[in-house]
Amino acid sequence: MREGQHLRIPGPTDVPPSVLRAMSRPMMNHRGPEFAALSASVNAGLKSILGPAEMDILTLTCSGTGVMEAAVANLVSPGDKVLVASSGVFGERFVEILKAYGAVVDVISSAPGEPVSPKEVAKKIEADNKLDYKAVFATHNETSTGVTNDVKAMAATLEDHPALFVVDAVSSFGALELDPAWGIDVVISGSQKALMCPPGLGIIALNKDAWSAVDAAKSPRFYFDLRSWRKYAEKGQTPVTPAVSIMYALDEALRLINEEGVKNVFARHKRIGNMVRSGVKSLGLELFAKKGASDIVTSVNVPYSIDVKTLLGIARERYNVIFAGGQKDLAGKIFRIGHVGHVGDEDILLALTVLETSLSECGFTK
Repeated sequence: MREGQHLRIPGPTDVPPSVLRAMSRPMMNHRGPEFAALSASVNAGLKSILGPAEMDILTLTCSGTGVMEAAVANLVSPGDKVLVASSGVFGERFVEILKAYGAVVDVISSAPGEPVSPKEVAKKIEADNKLDYKAVFATHNETSTGVTNDVKAMAATLEDHPALFVVDAVSSFGALELDPAWGIDVVISGSQKALMCPPGLGIIALNKDAWSAVDAAKSPRFYFDLRSWRKYAEKGQTPVTPAVSIMYALDEALRLINEEGVKNVFARHKRIGNMVRSGVKSLGLELFAKKGASDIVTSVNVPYSIDVKTLLGIARERYNVIFAGGQKDLAGKIFRIGHVGHVGDEDILLALTVLETSLSECGFTK
């Protein structure tokens, strides 16, 4: 039995014991050869997930939102026209960040609980005769709605357009297949989801076209100036003090992922995603995401007869299993079951058992 809470939320996720132990290693000089070796090991581990595409990978000390902002600050200048494919809260967050940096933002929003249609992206791209779009931003896996967007199909629509394609893979990197060779110029992620670490590290990978945009962008930046991070990375350092203990953790987590095999990790998440959806439906519940349902977070409609706060409270207080509620407009309407990162069949069996018991205690019947 795991110690502490059983986190069946989209993140932060459960951290494997060996990853927790890795964080207890002694502190080191972040300007010395030991940290350079650690950085090289982490970079190699991230590269094994990213694949053979020619991209530079930088590990920043920040949250997932921080690395989203880093992407915007380094790629977009005030007045640039961009397109955002949004299917929930984190697509909307890209819109908010882009507007804060003075971009002119077009948005394609999907219906609630559905992925963005690549055909709608294609229509926007085809209509851009003057090639005004500097970049297209999309969320690979939208944890707020439990939907995975078809970024491969979206990338194909940009084949003859110069716009950069920037993909938020904060929750999906290391759990769902994502290949920059599809036509993705920038991939961003974070440490606290599929990578099985505590929060605190943001990851960004850029190809040569993206670096050209970084060099040309006019937005002000200091902490998040990726040119500085790249310069220091060349000598195995960071421009600011790094989160050394979480770097230890990430190095160990990447070792575990590669020990299991990246493709096997993808297959495990797919199998568990099917397991959760089948289990939820067997309890008489209805899935919120009926198209593009995610293999790493499942969204469930709250039965009309149930108060969701009571349901989640019972699971938390009596059984130590933590499910997530809905966000913003979906608050009180859905709850979410996270199954990403350090998760196996026994975790899902426990979660479904607790869910069934908690529903019964709320008076729910099929």
